[in-house]
Amino acid sequence: MKLIDWIDLPNLGDERGGLVVAEASKNIPFDIKRLYYIFDAKPDIPRGFHAHKELHQVAFCIKGKCRMLMDNGLEKQEVWMDEANKGLMIPPMVWHEMHDFSEDCVLLVLASDYYDESDYIRDYQAFLVELKNERV
Repeated sequence: MKLIDWIDLPNLGDERGGLVVAEASKNIPFDIKRLYYIFDAKPDIPRGFHAHKELHQVAFCIKGKCRMLMDNGLEKQEVWMDEANKGLMIPPMVWHEMHDFSEDCVLLVLASDYYDESDYIRDYQAFLVELKNERV
């Protein structure tokens, strides 16, 4: 599994400004059932610290920047998110954390399903156990 996978959406803007379009099941590889965004995050307070059992997501830093840690239980990679038209795929069973938010950061996330607390794995050790059980 490729841990870091980006979706590049074209900037269709012109001299008036930028314009990026995301379309479900076209340039976003799933039906979008939920979107949420994080803003006014504190630079020194990280967020995330969970994985999803089934949910697919793609995150766009539409303003500012933040650092995303991705962990599939075998390897960890960190990337800076700082391009409004570049989305980071967050597949199921990938632990993810967001760090170092710029003061102007707006992080938009598109999700394949509605909120379901039972889909979350919020304990890292439980995440590793779940991965081990999947691989057996």
